[in-house]
Amino acid sequence: MEPFARRFLGLVAAALRDLAPIALVIAVFQLAVLRQPFPNLESVIIGVAFTALGLTLFVRGLEMGLFPIGEAMAHAFARKGSLVALLTFAFALGFGTTVAEPALIAVAAEAAAAAAEGGVISKEPETLATYAFNLRMTVAVSVGIALVIGVFRILKGWPIHYLIIAGYVAVVALTAVAPPEIVGIAYDSGGVTTSTITVPLVTALGVGLATVIRGRNPAIDGFGLIAFASLTPMAFVLVFGILTGGG
Repeated sequence: MEPFARRFLGLVAAALRDLAPIALVIAVFQLAVLRQPFPNLESVIIGVAFTALGLTLFVRGLEMGLFPIGEAMAHAFARKGSLVALLTFAFALGFGTTVAEPALIAVAAEAAAAAAEGGVISKEPETLATYAFNLRMTVAVSVGIALVIGVFRILKGWPIHYLIIAGYVAVVALTAVAPPEIVGIAYDSGGVTTSTITVPLVTALGVGLATVIRGRNPAIDGFGLIAFASLTPMAFVLVFGILTGGG
């Protein structure tokens, strides 16, 4: 068997091992607890196979493309020596990858519909679209600012836990004064920002910077950008709710 085919089959087998626990949980509850046969079993098996194949290709794509380009760009910006260019790139990367995130688009649309059902905003389509758009822009800007803070932390060597603690203290304080209708949306916004494209690029950027900057440890300083990208949307959406009265 050719080396490429052997390696590819090994990656597929690894993906199947990763999927095995959730498949086992579903099978046990479906057969032992609900005591019902799987509906469309053939479709389920085909779907699992496609999922394993997609996961294999995705992981391989990260290894071949996104991780290397993220680290290469971090090295290039560090060699260029322009702080403004580096921070501008960090903001643009955070904003650009977040604003088009499908999960954020879906959550923003659901938030607009829920706000309309709760009487916070009108049910006019234009009002719903504006609310969803403003929410997406708020989250995207917050992620851009999060990466600027995270990159600046790597450059300065600041301990990450101080910034994270301060951020969550601010979130708790804002929660106390924000409209109740926006609190759940704000907290969920922190989770939908870490997309399949954002995470590898941002991680590679952080590790690449920490590798090339003298005195930085990639294992200590290179990670943590994703934490900022999850934290700042909560604070920004809470402020969005305060300024708009929830709508």
